[in-house]
Amino acid sequence: MSANTSSQELIKTREQLREEREENNQQEKPSSKRLGRVRMIPIWLRLIIVIALICVSLTAGAVIGYSVIGNGKAGDTFKKNTWTHIIDLVDKE
Repeated sequence: MSANTSSQELIKTREQLREEREENNQQEKPSSKRLGRVRMIPIWLRLIIVIALICVSLTAGAVIGYSVIGNGKAGDTFKKNTWTHIIDLVDKE
């Protein structure tokens, strides 16, 4: 009979543990409620910033490549004649 009483005591303690967990969960739910993350920079603005940075880096790379490495004038980088000449050099067969 001692085995039955000890198993009944274990069952009681398990039930008590479950009740305590449920009480703790009910108490924590209202306090741990999150409304959502507030973003400092919205996603659409991040995309615009990334696209703008890509354009700036491409332009800066072309200017540095043409004027510093290629010994040309920086202003000539934005002329159409320069790009047609570069394309002709690349496509030359």
